[in-house]
Amino acid sequence: MTEAILLVGGKGTRLRPLTVNTPKPMVPAAGVPFLTHQLARARAAGVEHIVLATSYLAEVFEPYFGDGSSLGLHLEYVTEEEPLGTGGAIRNVAGRLRSGPDEPVLIFNGDILTGLDIGALVSTHRSSGADVSLHLTRVEDPRAFGLVPTDPSGRVTAFLEKPQTPEEIVTDQINAGAYVFRRSVIDTIPSGRPVSVERETFPDLLSSGAHLQGMVDSTYWLDLGTPQAFVRGSADLVMGRAPSPAVPGRCGDRLVLESATVAADAKLTGGTVVCEGAAVHPGARVDGSVVLAGAVVEEGAVISASLIGERARVGARTVLSGTVVGDGATVGADNELRDGARVWCDAVLPAGAVRFSSDQ
Repeated sequence: MTEAILLVGGKGTRLRPLTVNTPKPMVPAAGVPFLTHQLARARAAGVEHIVLATSYLAEVFEPYFGDGSSLGLHLEYVTEEEPLGTGGAIRNVAGRLRSGPDEPVLIFNGDILTGLDIGALVSTHRSSGADVSLHLTRVEDPRAFGLVPTDPSGRVTAFLEKPQTPEEIVTDQINAGAYVFRRSVIDTIPSGRPVSVERETFPDLLSSGAHLQGMVDSTYWLDLGTPQAFVRGSADLVMGRAPSPAVPGRCGDRLVLESATVAADAKLTGGTVVCEGAAVHPGARVDGSVVLAGAVVEEGAVISASLIGERARVGARTVLSGTVVGDGATVGADNELRDGARVWCDAVLPAGAVRFSSDQ
C-alpha cells in the first residue's frame, strides 16, 4: 500500500471562528497544522503518494505543503468546485491514483486524531479479501455516531445512522473515519454529484453483496470537530497521549515554539502550546490550551482548555475557561468567559465587560 486520499474539504462550521480564516486541517495542533500529523503518520506507515481532496479555502494547502518532499511524500491537490461530500470527493480524485484495480487505497477523514495501526488495517484488508475495510472504534455513547455492527469474523452486517433508542443501539462500534478501498471499488461511486460514503456508498455496497470488513482498534481516537475537542487533541499530542511523529519538540507538559516568549513565573501546564511570536506575560497561568502565533496573554490571566487565535490579546487578570478567542480579537482586562464562549475574529471586548461571577 503506497497511496492514500485525504479528505480535507470540510468547512469546519462547528469550529468557527477558528475556521473563518483557516480551513480546519490547517489549524495548528501541537504547534503545526493538524494535517501535518496525519501526513506524518501516513508516511510512517509506508504511504508515499497522497491526494488531498480540497474544497473550502483550498488555496492555502499547496503553498504550505508544496509537493510534500519535505515530509518524504509526493502530494497532489484536487479542488472541488462544488462540495461533493465524502464519497463524491473520493470519486473526484480517482483519476490521480496510480494503483492497479485490486490494490488497496487508504482513505482518511481530515479531522480525526487517531492512534490507529494503519499497517494492521491494510493487512486485515488483504487477508480478508475485502472490497472495503473500515477502522471501527468503540465509544461509550454511540448516539452521535453511525453504528457499524459486525459478525464474529469481523464482516460488516449493517450501517445504522445515529441511533436514539436503546433498542437501536445494537453495538458500541462506530465508523472511525479511516478506510481501505479496493481501487476498482472507487470507480463504482457516481461521479459529478454529492455522495456520502457513510449514507450511500457503504450501504449500497453492502446490499449489493460486497465484502466490507471492520477492524476494531480502540487506541486513541478523537473527532476534532468542536473547539473543546480540538484543544484537547492538541494537548494530548503535546503530552504524548496521542502519537505523532510531527510534534516539534519533546513530549511533556508544555510546548513553547522558538520565537515565543514566556515570562519566568508564568505557569504552562496540561499540554499547553505557545506558538511562534506569541507572548505570555508574568503571573499568567495557562492550562491545556493553545496560544496561536503572535497572540498575547497579559499579566495574571488564567486560561484553561481554551484557544487563543493568531494576534489575539487576552487582558490582565482575565479568566478564560473552555473559550475560543478568534484571530485578532481583544479581550480586555478583568473579563471572565466560560464554557463554550466564542469571541469573533477582530472583536474587541472592553475591560470588565463580561463576567460569570461577582467582581468582588
